[in-house]
Amino acid sequence: MDISVVIPLFNEEESLPELYAWIEKVMNENEFSFEVIFIDDGSKDNSWKIITELRQSHPEIKGIRFGRNYGKSPALQYGFQKASGEVIITMDADLQDSPDEIPELYRMITEDGYQLVSGWKKRRHDPLTKTLPTKLFNATARLFSGIKLHDFNCGLKAYKKQVVKNIEIYNDMHRWIPYLAKNAGFTKIGEKTVQHQARKYGSTKFGIDRFFNGYLDLFTLWFLSKFGKKPMHFFGLIGSLMFFIGFISVLIVGGMKIYCLQKDIPAPLITNTPYFYIALTSMIIGTQLFLSGFIGELITRNSTERNRYTVSEEL
Repeated sequence: MDISVVIPLFNEEESLPELYAWIEKVMNENEFSFEVIFIDDGSKDNSWKIITELRQSHPEIKGIRFGRNYGKSPALQYGFQKASGEVIITMDADLQDSPDEIPELYRMITEDGYQLVSGWKKRRHDPLTKTLPTKLFNATARLFSGIKLHDFNCGLKAYKKQVVKNIEIYNDMHRWIPYLAKNAGFTKIGEKTVQHQARKYGSTKFGIDRFFNGYLDLFTLWFLSKFGKKPMHFFGLIGSLMFFIGFISVLIVGGMKIYCLQKDIPAPLITNTPYFYIALTSMIIGTQLFLSGFIGELITRNSTERNRYTVSEEL
């Protein structure tokens, strides 16, 4: 099969028939063999009923219904597990992503050699209160990840099959799929300017909290990519540095005491000097950080993923 189109959705009953008709038209014009996988993420409207009705006359449709709303990441992860196409296309169900982009995305994967191609909604039909935070968000993502993409969170993406079968998307990590792919060894990541449609039905399902959560997820992903399998390199280094600062402070306190005794000068109480508290605090924190790194090493040593690696090609 050429293409699997994975579409997570939540309360999008109005757009589903039009979206599928559009996808089908593009696929038939380009003679692609395809499947469309709708993942209903606990919709409260008639989305599942419409998917069921579409399925009756279109066997290339697959429908998956979650018992409740879990979020976009679990929906994409399950859709990736079920996808069988050589190229996987993801898009949102709100008609803001254009299926007309599919042929070029497919070509970039199959002919240009990209493993992942991310859409860039260069011209957005969104208010300024949404576009400005998005620009800041993407600038930070480029800095941390080293991936030169303008729009990490664009729902319209294309993947080589091996990519989606070797990454795991959880929590809200769908925003960072290019970063997850890079950490898994898939570094041929491209970008394509895509058309951004104005929302035709319903309202957005995302609030301002996604930006704050996005930054937290980015830091988590950065930390795990750097130190996930070698926590002692992070905690041990900082812990050793703190312990060294404490040790130097102890030497200063002791040196001051010895100097006063030799010169027959009344020595101040140790607890009256700031170096005593610096030494005490630094040594306690340093010991705790070092032990945290040691415990982290024990955990990773017994982890089932300690030797996880990605095979991108095999002959």
